[in-house]
Amino acid sequence: MGAAANLDTAELAKFESLAHQYWDPAGPLHTLHSLNPVRSEFIAARARLAGARVADVGCGGGLLSESLAALGARVTGIDLSPAMISVAQLHAAEMKLSIDYRGQSAAALAAASPAAFDVVCCMELAEHVPDPAALVAELARLLRPGGSLFISTINRTPQAFLGAIVAAEYLLGLVPRGTHEYARLVRPAELARAARAAGLELRELAGLDYNPFTRRARLGARVHINYLAQFALGAVGA
Repeated sequence: MGAAANLDTAELAKFESLAHQYWDPAGPLHTLHSLNPVRSEFIAARARLAGARVADVGCGGGLLSESLAALGARVTGIDLSPAMISVAQLHAAEMKLSIDYRGQSAAALAAASPAAFDVVCCMELAEHVPDPAALVAELARLLRPGGSLFISTINRTPQAFLGAIVAAEYLLGLVPRGTHEYARLVRPAELARAARAAGLELRELAGLDYNPFTRRARLGARVHINYLAQFALGAVGA
């Protein structure tokens, strides 16, 4: 029930249609290729990945999953797009990486494997589901005590409307038009509130700056557009 309630089929269809171009660094999802190294480095600097069980929720075609697997993590990547999962499986095979890809929701994985993961990652998904707070609760259920949750999403601010929607989608063509809806963007305070309700503690918040002309990304102090957050699940008895 929870999985069905937290799925927007129109949003899913947007990304399903782009699956065949997912690994094209010059294609419609090229910004993901620029952002991915910064995201994976952010995670690697804050969590031990070698031998760790990692869940990549909303893995798409596997960009982050492959980066984390290459760093020694045992990755389970899930996505509700069959086309994306197929692309991810094919690319991982080509790269000779062992990644467990599944066409599954976070709720279904949490029901099957509760508290099974040292690290959970959820990149650019919170702004595409009907209920971000429910998603955060599902992600928390996946974590072992002491584990870390990493979320990347977009703030709901005038700057984000102008930068991530008007400029990125309509003026510069950095992402396909209609990718984001302003009302669905998630403020850090809203994300933190959902995390606290799920038993998570905010450890770090960082801005993710992207230069559309150099196509380079870097961490920054300002979180008014794209941002990364790290949450931790308290250890038993803490």
